Amino acid sequence: MMFQPTTLLALLTLAATTVTASPLDNRATCAYTCGSVCYYQSDVDAAVTQGYNYYEEGEQVGSNDYPHTENNYEDIDFYVSGPYQEFPILSSYKVYTGGSPGADRVVFNTDGELAGVVTHTGASGDDFVPCTGCCA
Repeated sequence: MMFQPTTLLALLTLAATTVTASPLDNRATCAYTCGSVCYYQSDVDAAVTQGYNYYEEGEQVGSNDYPHTENNYEDIDFYVSGPYQEFPILSSYKVYTGGSPGADRVVFNTDGELAGVVTHTGASGDDFVPCTGCCA
């Protein structure tokens, strides 16, 4: 079957627009849920990478100086041993570079390994609780 050049161009354009998915369509299922916010593993990985890069460079951002030490006063059973750093993970799915940190945090050790995902949502005072899907 032979197509005219304009018909072929129209078909290719249609094919390109129908297979293009939004970033949210390409996501897997929730890895962690903090309050009502669903985080995908790619969101968690991006936050850990950003926080660990700042940690390695000796830089901190935001009014609360992230990343900073997470003392685990709540005795959360994290995936890996510490010492720990905490860094915001944003419900907007953007990587934190300053400003309001929101309620949710990734926790990683000083080797850059994910320790867990925690939230202030549902915790008393300034404490953290593990997000659903987190921790042993």
